[in-house]
Amino acid sequence: MIQLSEHFTYRRLLRFTFPSIVMMVFTSIYGVVDGFFVSNFAGKTSFAAVNFIMPVLMILGCIGFMFGTGGSALISKTMGEGKDQKAKEIFSMIVCVSAMLGIFFATLGFIFLRPIAVFLGAEGKMLEDCILYGRIILVSLPFYILQFEFQCLFATAAKPNLGLYITVVSGLTNMVLDAVFVAGFGWGLVGAAAATVFSEFVGGVLPLIYFGRKNTSLLKLVKFRFDCKALFRTCTNGVSELMSNISMSIVSMLYNAQLMKYAGEDGVASYGVLMYVSMIFQAIFIGYAVGAAPVVGYQFGAQNHLELKSLLKKSLVMTGTFAVTMCLAGETLGKPLSVLFVGYDKDLLDMTVRAFTIFSMSFLFSGFTIFGSSFFTALNDGLTSALISFLRTIVFQIAAVLLFPILWGVDGIWWSIVAAEVMAITVTAVLLYAKRKKYHYT
Repeated sequence: MIQLSEHFTYRRLLRFTFPSIVMMVFTSIYGVVDGFFVSNFAGKTSFAAVNFIMPVLMILGCIGFMFGTGGSALISKTMGEGKDQKAKEIFSMIVCVSAMLGIFFATLGFIFLRPIAVFLGAEGKMLEDCILYGRIILVSLPFYILQFEFQCLFATAAKPNLGLYITVVSGLTNMVLDAVFVAGFGWGLVGAAAATVFSEFVGGVLPLIYFGRKNTSLLKLVKFRFDCKALFRTCTNGVSELMSNISMSIVSMLYNAQLMKYAGEDGVASYGVLMYVSMIFQAIFIGYAVGAAPVVGYQFGAQNHLELKSLLKKSLVMTGTFAVTMCLAGETLGKPLSVLFVGYDKDLLDMTVRAFTIFSMSFLFSGFTIFGSSFFTALNDGLTSALISFLRTIVFQIAAVLLFPILWGVDGIWWSIVAAEVMAITVTAVLLYAKRKKYHYT
């Protein structure tokens, strides 16, 4: 087992982060499988409905990323300071609080889902499909939150491989049940939602069972006293990831609204394909950032500046390698992936392929911004991390998606994503340079 206190070479860093990368990619893949079955067996209206309401569901569930990333930073720093029992207490408190919040947000979502969907512009069959799918998914929201949270915390517990295995089991549950419920039983949208609920239950409960018993990891669920200060630090550390996910969901709603205006239902479906495939590509960046964060947090807590410098340099090189690979893959695989989802509709297929050729260029830049935000979270500098996320999504993407379509129509919507990532990487580079002396990573 690789220890957080070790010196990390390129090979060791990749070995440690690889399970987190695969875990995030696999999570994205089973989301893509969900979309594939809905699109091909329930039709493009249901597919558009899923993509239309998904950002709302993501907003409710992304609290798991806040507790996962923010908690990981605080827990790893606490362990780096030699306070192992305190780290376990913080871990236990975070799990308990996030589960209770999951129940609360699921209840709110069930009540307000219809007025939100109407406000966003859904109507007719698409509206009813939004409500049907969304309300079924909300049943498993507490487990969805825990699943995302544990994906981060398994790396902190020095058990990234176990996190990967549980994610694989959860993903296979979703894939198999999608095939049975949607393709086999013909349950359509209901079947896809039910498959997701079962898979999220598996992904959230299995880690609870593992950490609730005696285990060989660095963490365990123990009795704790409510610690407002630790909870506040967790939230402020992870607020950038919370903001990033909320912002991305809000931006997705805006993209859907703009596409309804400029391209109609086909535009929403096309954007849905883009987002499904993008999830897989972005998952590589996110997985690496999540996997590397506990190491950064530990070395920061131990005040090992030389190792911190080494980690940053190696991470930038690896992120750059991923970025070029992802861009080339997007340009090469754009058409076959589009055919997989919307090959049954020529006009929709042409629009989606065109979107891929433009959108894939964003992968050259997005990975650096994702890592930069995660790096500052691991340094327990939630404010800087939140600033990067806020500018990247709320400011740059919203400004671009409102302006570019006026100038270039539907193509402007696809180019706006690329432009926002270029501006975001510029801000990230400036902040990394400005904070170098404070954290001694250069």
